[in-house]
Amino acid sequence: MNAVTAYKSEPGSMEPGRSKSGAIALLVLVAAFCAKPAPMTLAGEIGSTFAKHDPASKSEIDNATWNDLLKSYLRDSADGLVRVNYRAFRKKGRTALTSYLNHLQTVDTTLLNRNEQFAFWVNLYNAKTVDIVLDHYPVKSIKDIDISPGVFSDGPWKKKVLEVNNIALSLDDIEHVILRGLWHDNRVHYAVNCASVGCPNLALSAYTGKTLDAMLDAGARAYINSPRGVSMENGRLKASKIYRWFTKDFGNSEKAVLAHLTKYAAPAFAGKIKSIGRIDSYEYDWTLNDTRN
Repeated sequence: MNAVTAYKSEPGSMEPGRSKSGAIALLVLVAAFCAKPAPMTLAGEIGSTFAKHDPASKSEIDNATWNDLLKSYLRDSADGLVRVNYRAFRKKGRTALTSYLNHLQTVDTTLLNRNEQFAFWVNLYNAKTVDIVLDHYPVKSIKDIDISPGVFSDGPWKKKVLEVNNIALSLDDIEHVILRGLWHDNRVHYAVNCASVGCPNLALSAYTGKTLDAMLDAGARAYINSPRGVSMENGRLKASKIYRWFTKDFGNSEKAVLAHLTKYAAPAFAGKIKSIGRIDSYEYDWTLNDTRN
């Protein structure tokens, strides 16, 4: 399975161990066995279109509206989790958010350099995720927003909700086909936000091409040094399920994942990770990252 098709088990499908019933699981297996292979034409079209870029471009996306919205409705909590005041955002920020999303969808991404493209896709993904939550708010979890096509689909990730360069896109398309598929940078997992407590924080400011590397590194450090990313108890190491869902992105082995964690962990914490030398368990909290929680 390559980086384009290695979708995480939650956004876009059911988490292992949480199938709705044995009968449903059997039906899924039968359907998978009998069905024809899914055509790859769309993924190929997406990849080939958005792989185009202009390395000499100095163009920058205007993210002023997104920055204002983040400043107005994000709250950096004492526990390290950035929460969103969805209630106030829905009342006062929807018009501005819609305008920003409309603006991004007019951008010809092929005219941007690679860093500006990466920043563009992250901002578009995060802004649309917030928009989808606001459409269905109040909800306890983004997983409760079952708008993806397909009887067994879970959450909003597979529905075509955006259009860029005349191509309809889902959130999964942006994360897995474009960002993961074209850049192969595991720090993307610290940038795209799935509106959940267990997820790396929604950045307090918009990503830009000029600040991209610094923001990606900062996101990695913040998450790995928080209990939501990595924690220890009684000599046992617990990590986010992100590192299980996307093991291949982090080197395709537990050893490689541990090396990644120690790279961004604070020195004393990195030493403890090395001394334990294994991950005992994984967890993820899908509770909405709402200030009311």
